[in-house]
Amino acid sequence: MMAMGWGLAAVTAFHLAPMMLANLSWRELLPREGRPGALALLWIRWIRESVNTLLPVAQLGGDLVCARLVYLRGVPAVSAIGSMVVDLTVSVLTQLAFVALGLALLLQRSLDPAVVAVVWSVAAGMGILLAAMAAFMLVQRIGMFDIAIRIGGGLLGSGALARLGATASEIDAAIRALYRDKRAFWTAMAWRLADWIAGAGEIWLIMYFLGKPVGVGEALILESLGTGVRSAAFLVPGAIGVLEASFIVFASLFGISAADSLALALAKRVRELLLGLPGLLAWQLAEGRRIWLRRREPPA
Repeated sequence: MMAMGWGLAAVTAFHLAPMMLANLSWRELLPREGRPGALALLWIRWIRESVNTLLPVAQLGGDLVCARLVYLRGVPAVSAIGSMVVDLTVSVLTQLAFVALGLALLLQRSLDPAVVAVVWSVAAGMGILLAAMAAFMLVQRIGMFDIAIRIGGGLLGSGALARLGATASEIDAAIRALYRDKRAFWTAMAWRLADWIAGAGEIWLIMYFLGKPVGVGEALILESLGTGVRSAAFLVPGAIGVLEASFIVFASLFGISAADSLALALAKRVRELLLGLPGLLAWQLAEGRRIWLRRREPPA
C-alpha cells in the first residue's frame, strides 16, 4: 500500500468518471422541468455514495438521503421518491447484466473446475438477487407504497397513515409513468451499465500502481465478481471482510498473490474513505446549515 503512494490519489480521482455516468443515469429519471443542474446532482450523488459506502444502512440509506436532497433542490417529493425507486431498480438490473458479462468472460478464459465452481457460486447468488428483483418490480407495478400504507394503517390502527393513501397512490403512479417512458428508462439503463463497466478501470489502475498490471479483461472480471459479492452481502456493513476475502479468491484465478489481492481490496477501501468522509461531512454541513437558518427565522 505504501508503494502505491500518490497512485491512490489517481485512483480516487478516476472514480469520479463512473460516478458521473451513474449520475447521468439517474438524471434521466428526474422531471425535465425543474431538474437541478449537473453539478448539483453530482454533489447529491457524491453524498449518496458516501452514505451507502460508509454507514451501516444496507446500501439503501443513501437513496433516502438522495431523495430528500433532490426534493430540497426543488423536485416535487413524489417525483423524487419515484426516481429513487426506479433508479435502484435500474442499478440492480444493470449490475446483474454486468456480473453475467464477467462470468461469461471468465468461462471463456478457462473451464478449470476451480473456475467453474466460482462461476456457479456467484451465479447462484445472482439468481437469488434476480428473483428478489422480479418480486420487487411486480410489487412496484401493483403499487408498493399504497400496499405499505394500507398494511401499516391496518396493523397500527393509525388514521394518519391512512390519510397518506392519496400521496402513496401518486408515488406509485409516478413510478409506473417512469417505466412507460421507454426512452428515459432505457437511456438510464445504458448509462448505468456504462458506469459498472467503467468501474473496472479502477482495478486496472490499482494493479498498475502496485506494479502488477493486469489486462482490461481481467480487471473487468474482477470488478464484476467483486460487485456481485458486495451486493449479495448488503446486510454486512460495507461488506467488510467479505469483499477482501472475495478478492483473494477471485484474483487467485489469475495468479495474483493473496498479498496483492488484499492490497487491491484495501486500495478500494482507501478510495472509499478519501471520497466518502468528505461526502459525509458535506452532508452534515448542508443539513446543519439548513437547521441553523430555520432556527434564526422569526416566529410566525
